[in-house]
Amino acid sequence: MKKQTQISNCASWLRYCLMLLLCCGLIDAALAGVMTRAELVKRYPSPYIVGEKDSPLPVWPIYQQDATSNRLVGYAFESIDLAPIPGFAGVPLNLLITLDPKGNFLDLKVLSQHEPVFVDGLGEAPLLAFISQYKGMSLKQNMRILTGSNSRKNNSTETAQLDGVTKATASVHIINQTILSSALRVARKKLGFAEGRDPELMARIKADYFEVRSVRQLISDGLIKPFKLSNAELESSFSNTAGRGLDSDALAHPQDNFIELYAAYVSVPGIGRNLLGAAGWEKLQNRLEPGDQAILFLTKGRYSLLSEDFVPGSTSERIILKQDKLPIEMRDLNLELELKDKLGMEVVTAFKISTQAGLDPSLPLDFVMQVTRYKGAILPEKIVRDFAFDYKIPARFYSVPEGTDKAWSGIWHDKRGEISVLALALAILSTALVLQKKLVAKQRRFAIFRNVYLLFTLGFIGWYAQGQLSIVNLTGVLQAMLAGRSLSYFLYDPITLILIIFVGISLLLWGRGTFCGWLCPFGALQEFTANIGQYFKIPQIRLKVETVARLKWLKYLVLAAILSCALFSSHTTDLLVEVEPFKTAITLNFIRSWPFVLYASGLLFANLFIYKFFCRFLCPFGASLALLGRFKILNWIPRRAECGKPCQTCRHACDYQAIKRTGEIQYEECFQCMDCVVIYQSDEKCAPLMLQKKRARHIPIMESST
Repeated sequence: MKKQTQISNCASWLRYCLMLLLCCGLIDAALAGVMTRAELVKRYPSPYIVGEKDSPLPVWPIYQQDATSNRLVGYAFESIDLAPIPGFAGVPLNLLITLDPKGNFLDLKVLSQHEPVFVDGLGEAPLLAFISQYKGMSLKQNMRILTGSNSRKNNSTETAQLDGVTKATASVHIINQTILSSALRVARKKLGFAEGRDPELMARIKADYFEVRSVRQLISDGLIKPFKLSNAELESSFSNTAGRGLDSDALAHPQDNFIELYAAYVSVPGIGRNLLGAAGWEKLQNRLEPGDQAILFLTKGRYSLLSEDFVPGSTSERIILKQDKLPIEMRDLNLELELKDKLGMEVVTAFKISTQAGLDPSLPLDFVMQVTRYKGAILPEKIVRDFAFDYKIPARFYSVPEGTDKAWSGIWHDKRGEISVLALALAILSTALVLQKKLVAKQRRFAIFRNVYLLFTLGFIGWYAQGQLSIVNLTGVLQAMLAGRSLSYFLYDPITLILIIFVGISLLLWGRGTFCGWLCPFGALQEFTANIGQYFKIPQIRLKVETVARLKWLKYLVLAAILSCALFSSHTTDLLVEVEPFKTAITLNFIRSWPFVLYASGLLFANLFIYKFFCRFLCPFGASLALLGRFKILNWIPRRAECGKPCQTCRHACDYQAIKRTGEIQYEECFQCMDCVVIYQSDEKCAPLMLQKKRARHIPIMESST
């Protein structure tokens, strides 16, 4: 009770200090860009000119001196100003990105980064190699990150594929989102890209798909969309307005068509080539840039989509295109096409939709035709009526990205195999722990189950799926919350997120032991190392109870030091978290500079003599779980009245020395190895059960009646 009070007081003190630091402004609420115009001028010397930083959007325009004018080369900006997405240290990567006026990446430089795997791990070289791949690529391309040595690149004007970084899959996905999200914000505000539309998520027209169809078949298949408006329908729409009765022709000939219109998505080869013919198709292609799309309108009747004062090459106010309720600009191509006689139409008008507009061919095109009437000669009243129709092409004419590296859902889809295996394994572990009596009923069967599961933890969760939980996960959350950032970066690492959720639930049920004893890859490696030491009969050092009581506080001091530094300095935190050998032994498979390898190997060597030395006395993540595990619901280890008084069997058998002389379990030090539960259930090892068994075998001598 006294210890619980001390912990509660300590937590209150930490909360008070944190609030005080925030109020005093000693902790930055958020990171901001560090680049100055002077520094940028050094990076872009003459003949380049660095303009003034934009106020609404933190970007610098970059110009190049020409003979008579200054030509806009692009925009430079820091990713942290536009997309401060936290990495796994809870701190965003900061890149200097330069984007040209067409949405192509001109240059990318790393200004700062705290990704654990790239800080004294793999080093920055793989990170620099990864971001260098973006140079020359376009925001209009669908970008995907390749994984695996057998992946093949298949780059095109529509697709860009990037080589990932082994051991840093989740980190490069976060970096990819940082680059694309920040660049898209600039493209939408400065380059005319459509708001809310991400080019990476849009469908693409299949340039190589074609099927022969007549014009009649195109209409019957809905590939040419008809729309008719009669004079009667037009007049009806104005019936309750000041514009009713102003069109004498509509009143005189109500059954005649006001307009007969046909819309065709002519940039789709299966539509345009059939409708325009070879010469017309070639003429259209010569007027479109890669990624541009075109809509053709064929009309006849009293109304034209082009007003009397329409300027060729401009937009028409009489026909509007929307998608997802957002307007999309259609600009006249001023293209002469010989289709009037062929279709019996009076006017043929082609409109271009630039690739920056963000038109998605997989979604319906919502057209609105506007008809305006004026009442009065001086300052006439304007009355407008809208007539809507939609148009959608079949799925066979376009391709939809299978997934996107920018969206976390695509990563979950790509890793669905690993997720399924992990989910099954966690379900098996949960069942085993709930049914612990059956699990430990036979010692040999339990030993096999435990060793196989620990081998799975080390091999699959650790080395293969890179699911080693760490103090970095905790410092990342702390730094992200202090800066007011989202924790959504965990979504980019589904294995880690699933483990965090499971460990959180297990903490409430059983305490720290479920993770430390079953799901920690480095813990499993230590256990196998200890087993090797015992097999070769290496002398085991069992520390005195008093020594253990003092040493176990070391991990809490290490935890306090790391969390304190996380409040002030990301760089110092990056250094302190190296007290954990997880990155060296699990993430990088000991392929690292010699001091880190020597340190991790030294801990494993110490483990040969002192059982799980690091886990018990130094691990800061284990310390955090021990503190959180105090709020567990279950005292799941069964006890008898004889435990500790006088029986000491379990205490002597516990390699973690987590059982007091009184028989009480110290759950904050328990690793859920269940050795004591095996003893508790065995009438060959548990002294009270052995005594009961011996008494049951005693046959009393009965006195003779004679």
